[in-house]
Amino acid sequence: MKVLKFGGTSVGSAERMKAVAELINNDETKIVVLSAMSGTTNSLAEINNALDKNKPEKAEEILHSLEEKYFAVVKELLSKKEFQLKGKEILNNHFGIIKSLIKNELPDTHPNGEPEKIILAQGELISTSLFHLYLTEKNIDAVLLPALNFMRIDTNSEPDNYYIKENLTRELKSYPGKKIFITQGYICKNLFGETDNLKRGGSDYTASLIGAAINSEEVQIWTDISGFHNNDPRYVDNTYSIPQLSFDEAAELAYFGAKILHPSSVLPAKVANVPVRLKNTMKPEDEGTLITDKPAGEGIKAIAAKDGITAIKIKSGRMLLAYGFLTKVFQVFERYETPIDMITTSEVAVSVTIDDASRLRKITDDLKRFGDVEVSKNMSIVCIVGHNILRQKGYIEKVFHALNDFSVRMISYGGSSHNISILIPTDEKKSVLEALHRNVFA
Repeated sequence: MKVLKFGGTSVGSAERMKAVAELINNDETKIVVLSAMSGTTNSLAEINNALDKNKPEKAEEILHSLEEKYFAVVKELLSKKEFQLKGKEILNNHFGIIKSLIKNELPDTHPNGEPEKIILAQGELISTSLFHLYLTEKNIDAVLLPALNFMRIDTNSEPDNYYIKENLTRELKSYPGKKIFITQGYICKNLFGETDNLKRGGSDYTASLIGAAINSEEVQIWTDISGFHNNDPRYVDNTYSIPQLSFDEAAELAYFGAKILHPSSVLPAKVANVPVRLKNTMKPEDEGTLITDKPAGEGIKAIAAKDGITAIKIKSGRMLLAYGFLTKVFQVFERYETPIDMITTSEVAVSVTIDDASRLRKITDDLKRFGDVEVSKNMSIVCIVGHNILRQKGYIEKVFHALNDFSVRMISYGGSSHNISILIPTDEKKSVLEALHRNVFA
């Protein structure tokens, strides 16, 4: 059995939904994981923001625009009047839940949990219900499998893998002989049975967790690009799709800026050794990128960039040979639940980077106890990824030669045999990506 995940752009319109239906209509047994239609989650988040600011009128205005969009989708997606009526009924049901939450009048019969998470869940619930209704109209036999029946997180908001495996297996056994199952990405229940979500990785994470739970032959992530490219095609010309990567290489690229795949979604597949393939719904004939436990050759495979980085430098004469100094520094970031991306040290200073600056002021105030603190904003991490690139001669020379004319703030080299990371000002990112492309892939 395969697991096929389609993102928001892949189901972003009636036309795209119809194309996805054609892609999945074959004899292969599969679980299809759908995201919310593109733009929906943002609109639902705006509704939550309006409610947080006690602006119910604004929330109703956003919801009204969303309703108009979806009623137009129903009219275009479904051709028979009886199915259009069912589609409108689906919308009235889910939008009715949101309206009740806006008015703070949610009946006991509706889902329980935090209002914010219930609102966010409606995007995936609507897309899967409409898609399943379209399949029914086209006489394509499929089962709508509610993710809330088997997806659960624990008290640490981590997936409850045993629960997922047991309950998903039970659900599938309830439909012997069925070949197509439709379910929601992103949403789940928590340990208290309340509507929740996976946060990190969303629908990609769902697909990977399902693939691991059923020991799938392959997890396919369908987006609007044909797999990982060797550089960012938004900034660099003449990039190409990479046929194959290892899990480690893919995780590095995903973490450091390649938007096609969320880094959290790599781990479940890696642990279960389930291959992941990245495909393009606009060009289904393209092979895309296959991710397995085996690397395809040595050398540099790709370059990615991550923006929104803040660098923090702590300089102190007391650091020289000071036992426990780094521990105290790291404890500050742990206290404010802020992960560190890169780190470099010298005898008198330590520099780190973070991509979440929401607690920056509190962090820097605490760090000032240890020495002088310098903050650099508007930075980017450029990541050069490949297999055994630190053990192969010539690669580091190519990288450093490409960086000769640029302002490099930090370099992380040696922490992984798959990755060289450099920190640069964001306004130099495009030029750096182009220079690396010329020197590395010429």
